[in-house]
Amino acid sequence: MNRTEAFSIKEAAYKSGLSEDTIRYYEKIQLLPQPNRKSNGHRVYDHTNIEKMKLILCLKKTGLSLEEMRPYVQLSLDSDLTDYPELYYMLQQHQHTIQEHIQSLQQISHFIDIVLERTPSLRPPATSCTSDSQDHRVPLNRHNLLKSSVS
Repeated sequence: MNRTEAFSIKEAAYKSGLSEDTIRYYEKIQLLPQPNRKSNGHRVYDHTNIEKMKLILCLKKTGLSLEEMRPYVQLSLDSDLTDYPELYYMLQQHQHTIQEHIQSLQQISHFIDIVLERTPSLRPPATSCTSDSQDHRVPLNRHNLLKSSVS
């Protein structure tokens, strides 16, 4: 794959999973570096930019705020996190919080399963075309119609 390939903001948005407006906002608040620009002023992104965008999206899904993710985004993608013990510790703590949240959600899901198993079906009972009960309908024919109109 050609690592010097250039992408428009639309292509970068598609490849990263972020919207174009979100990319512009992250550039404005300096979460993402300002991209190179063409002579006409249009933004140009490379694979490194897109990888940073994907990193932001991943960190966002973990629940980190933009300010909390800033130091991780500023590191090189090749950086060894153990060289930054405070960041390593923060991420480790965040992972622990996420695991606790997952456990809590699993307990809630289990509770809902129990409630649903104990709840009778809310669907109306099925009706059968072949009922054992006596059919009280009177077939419609000319004789019956005349009989009912005379009575």
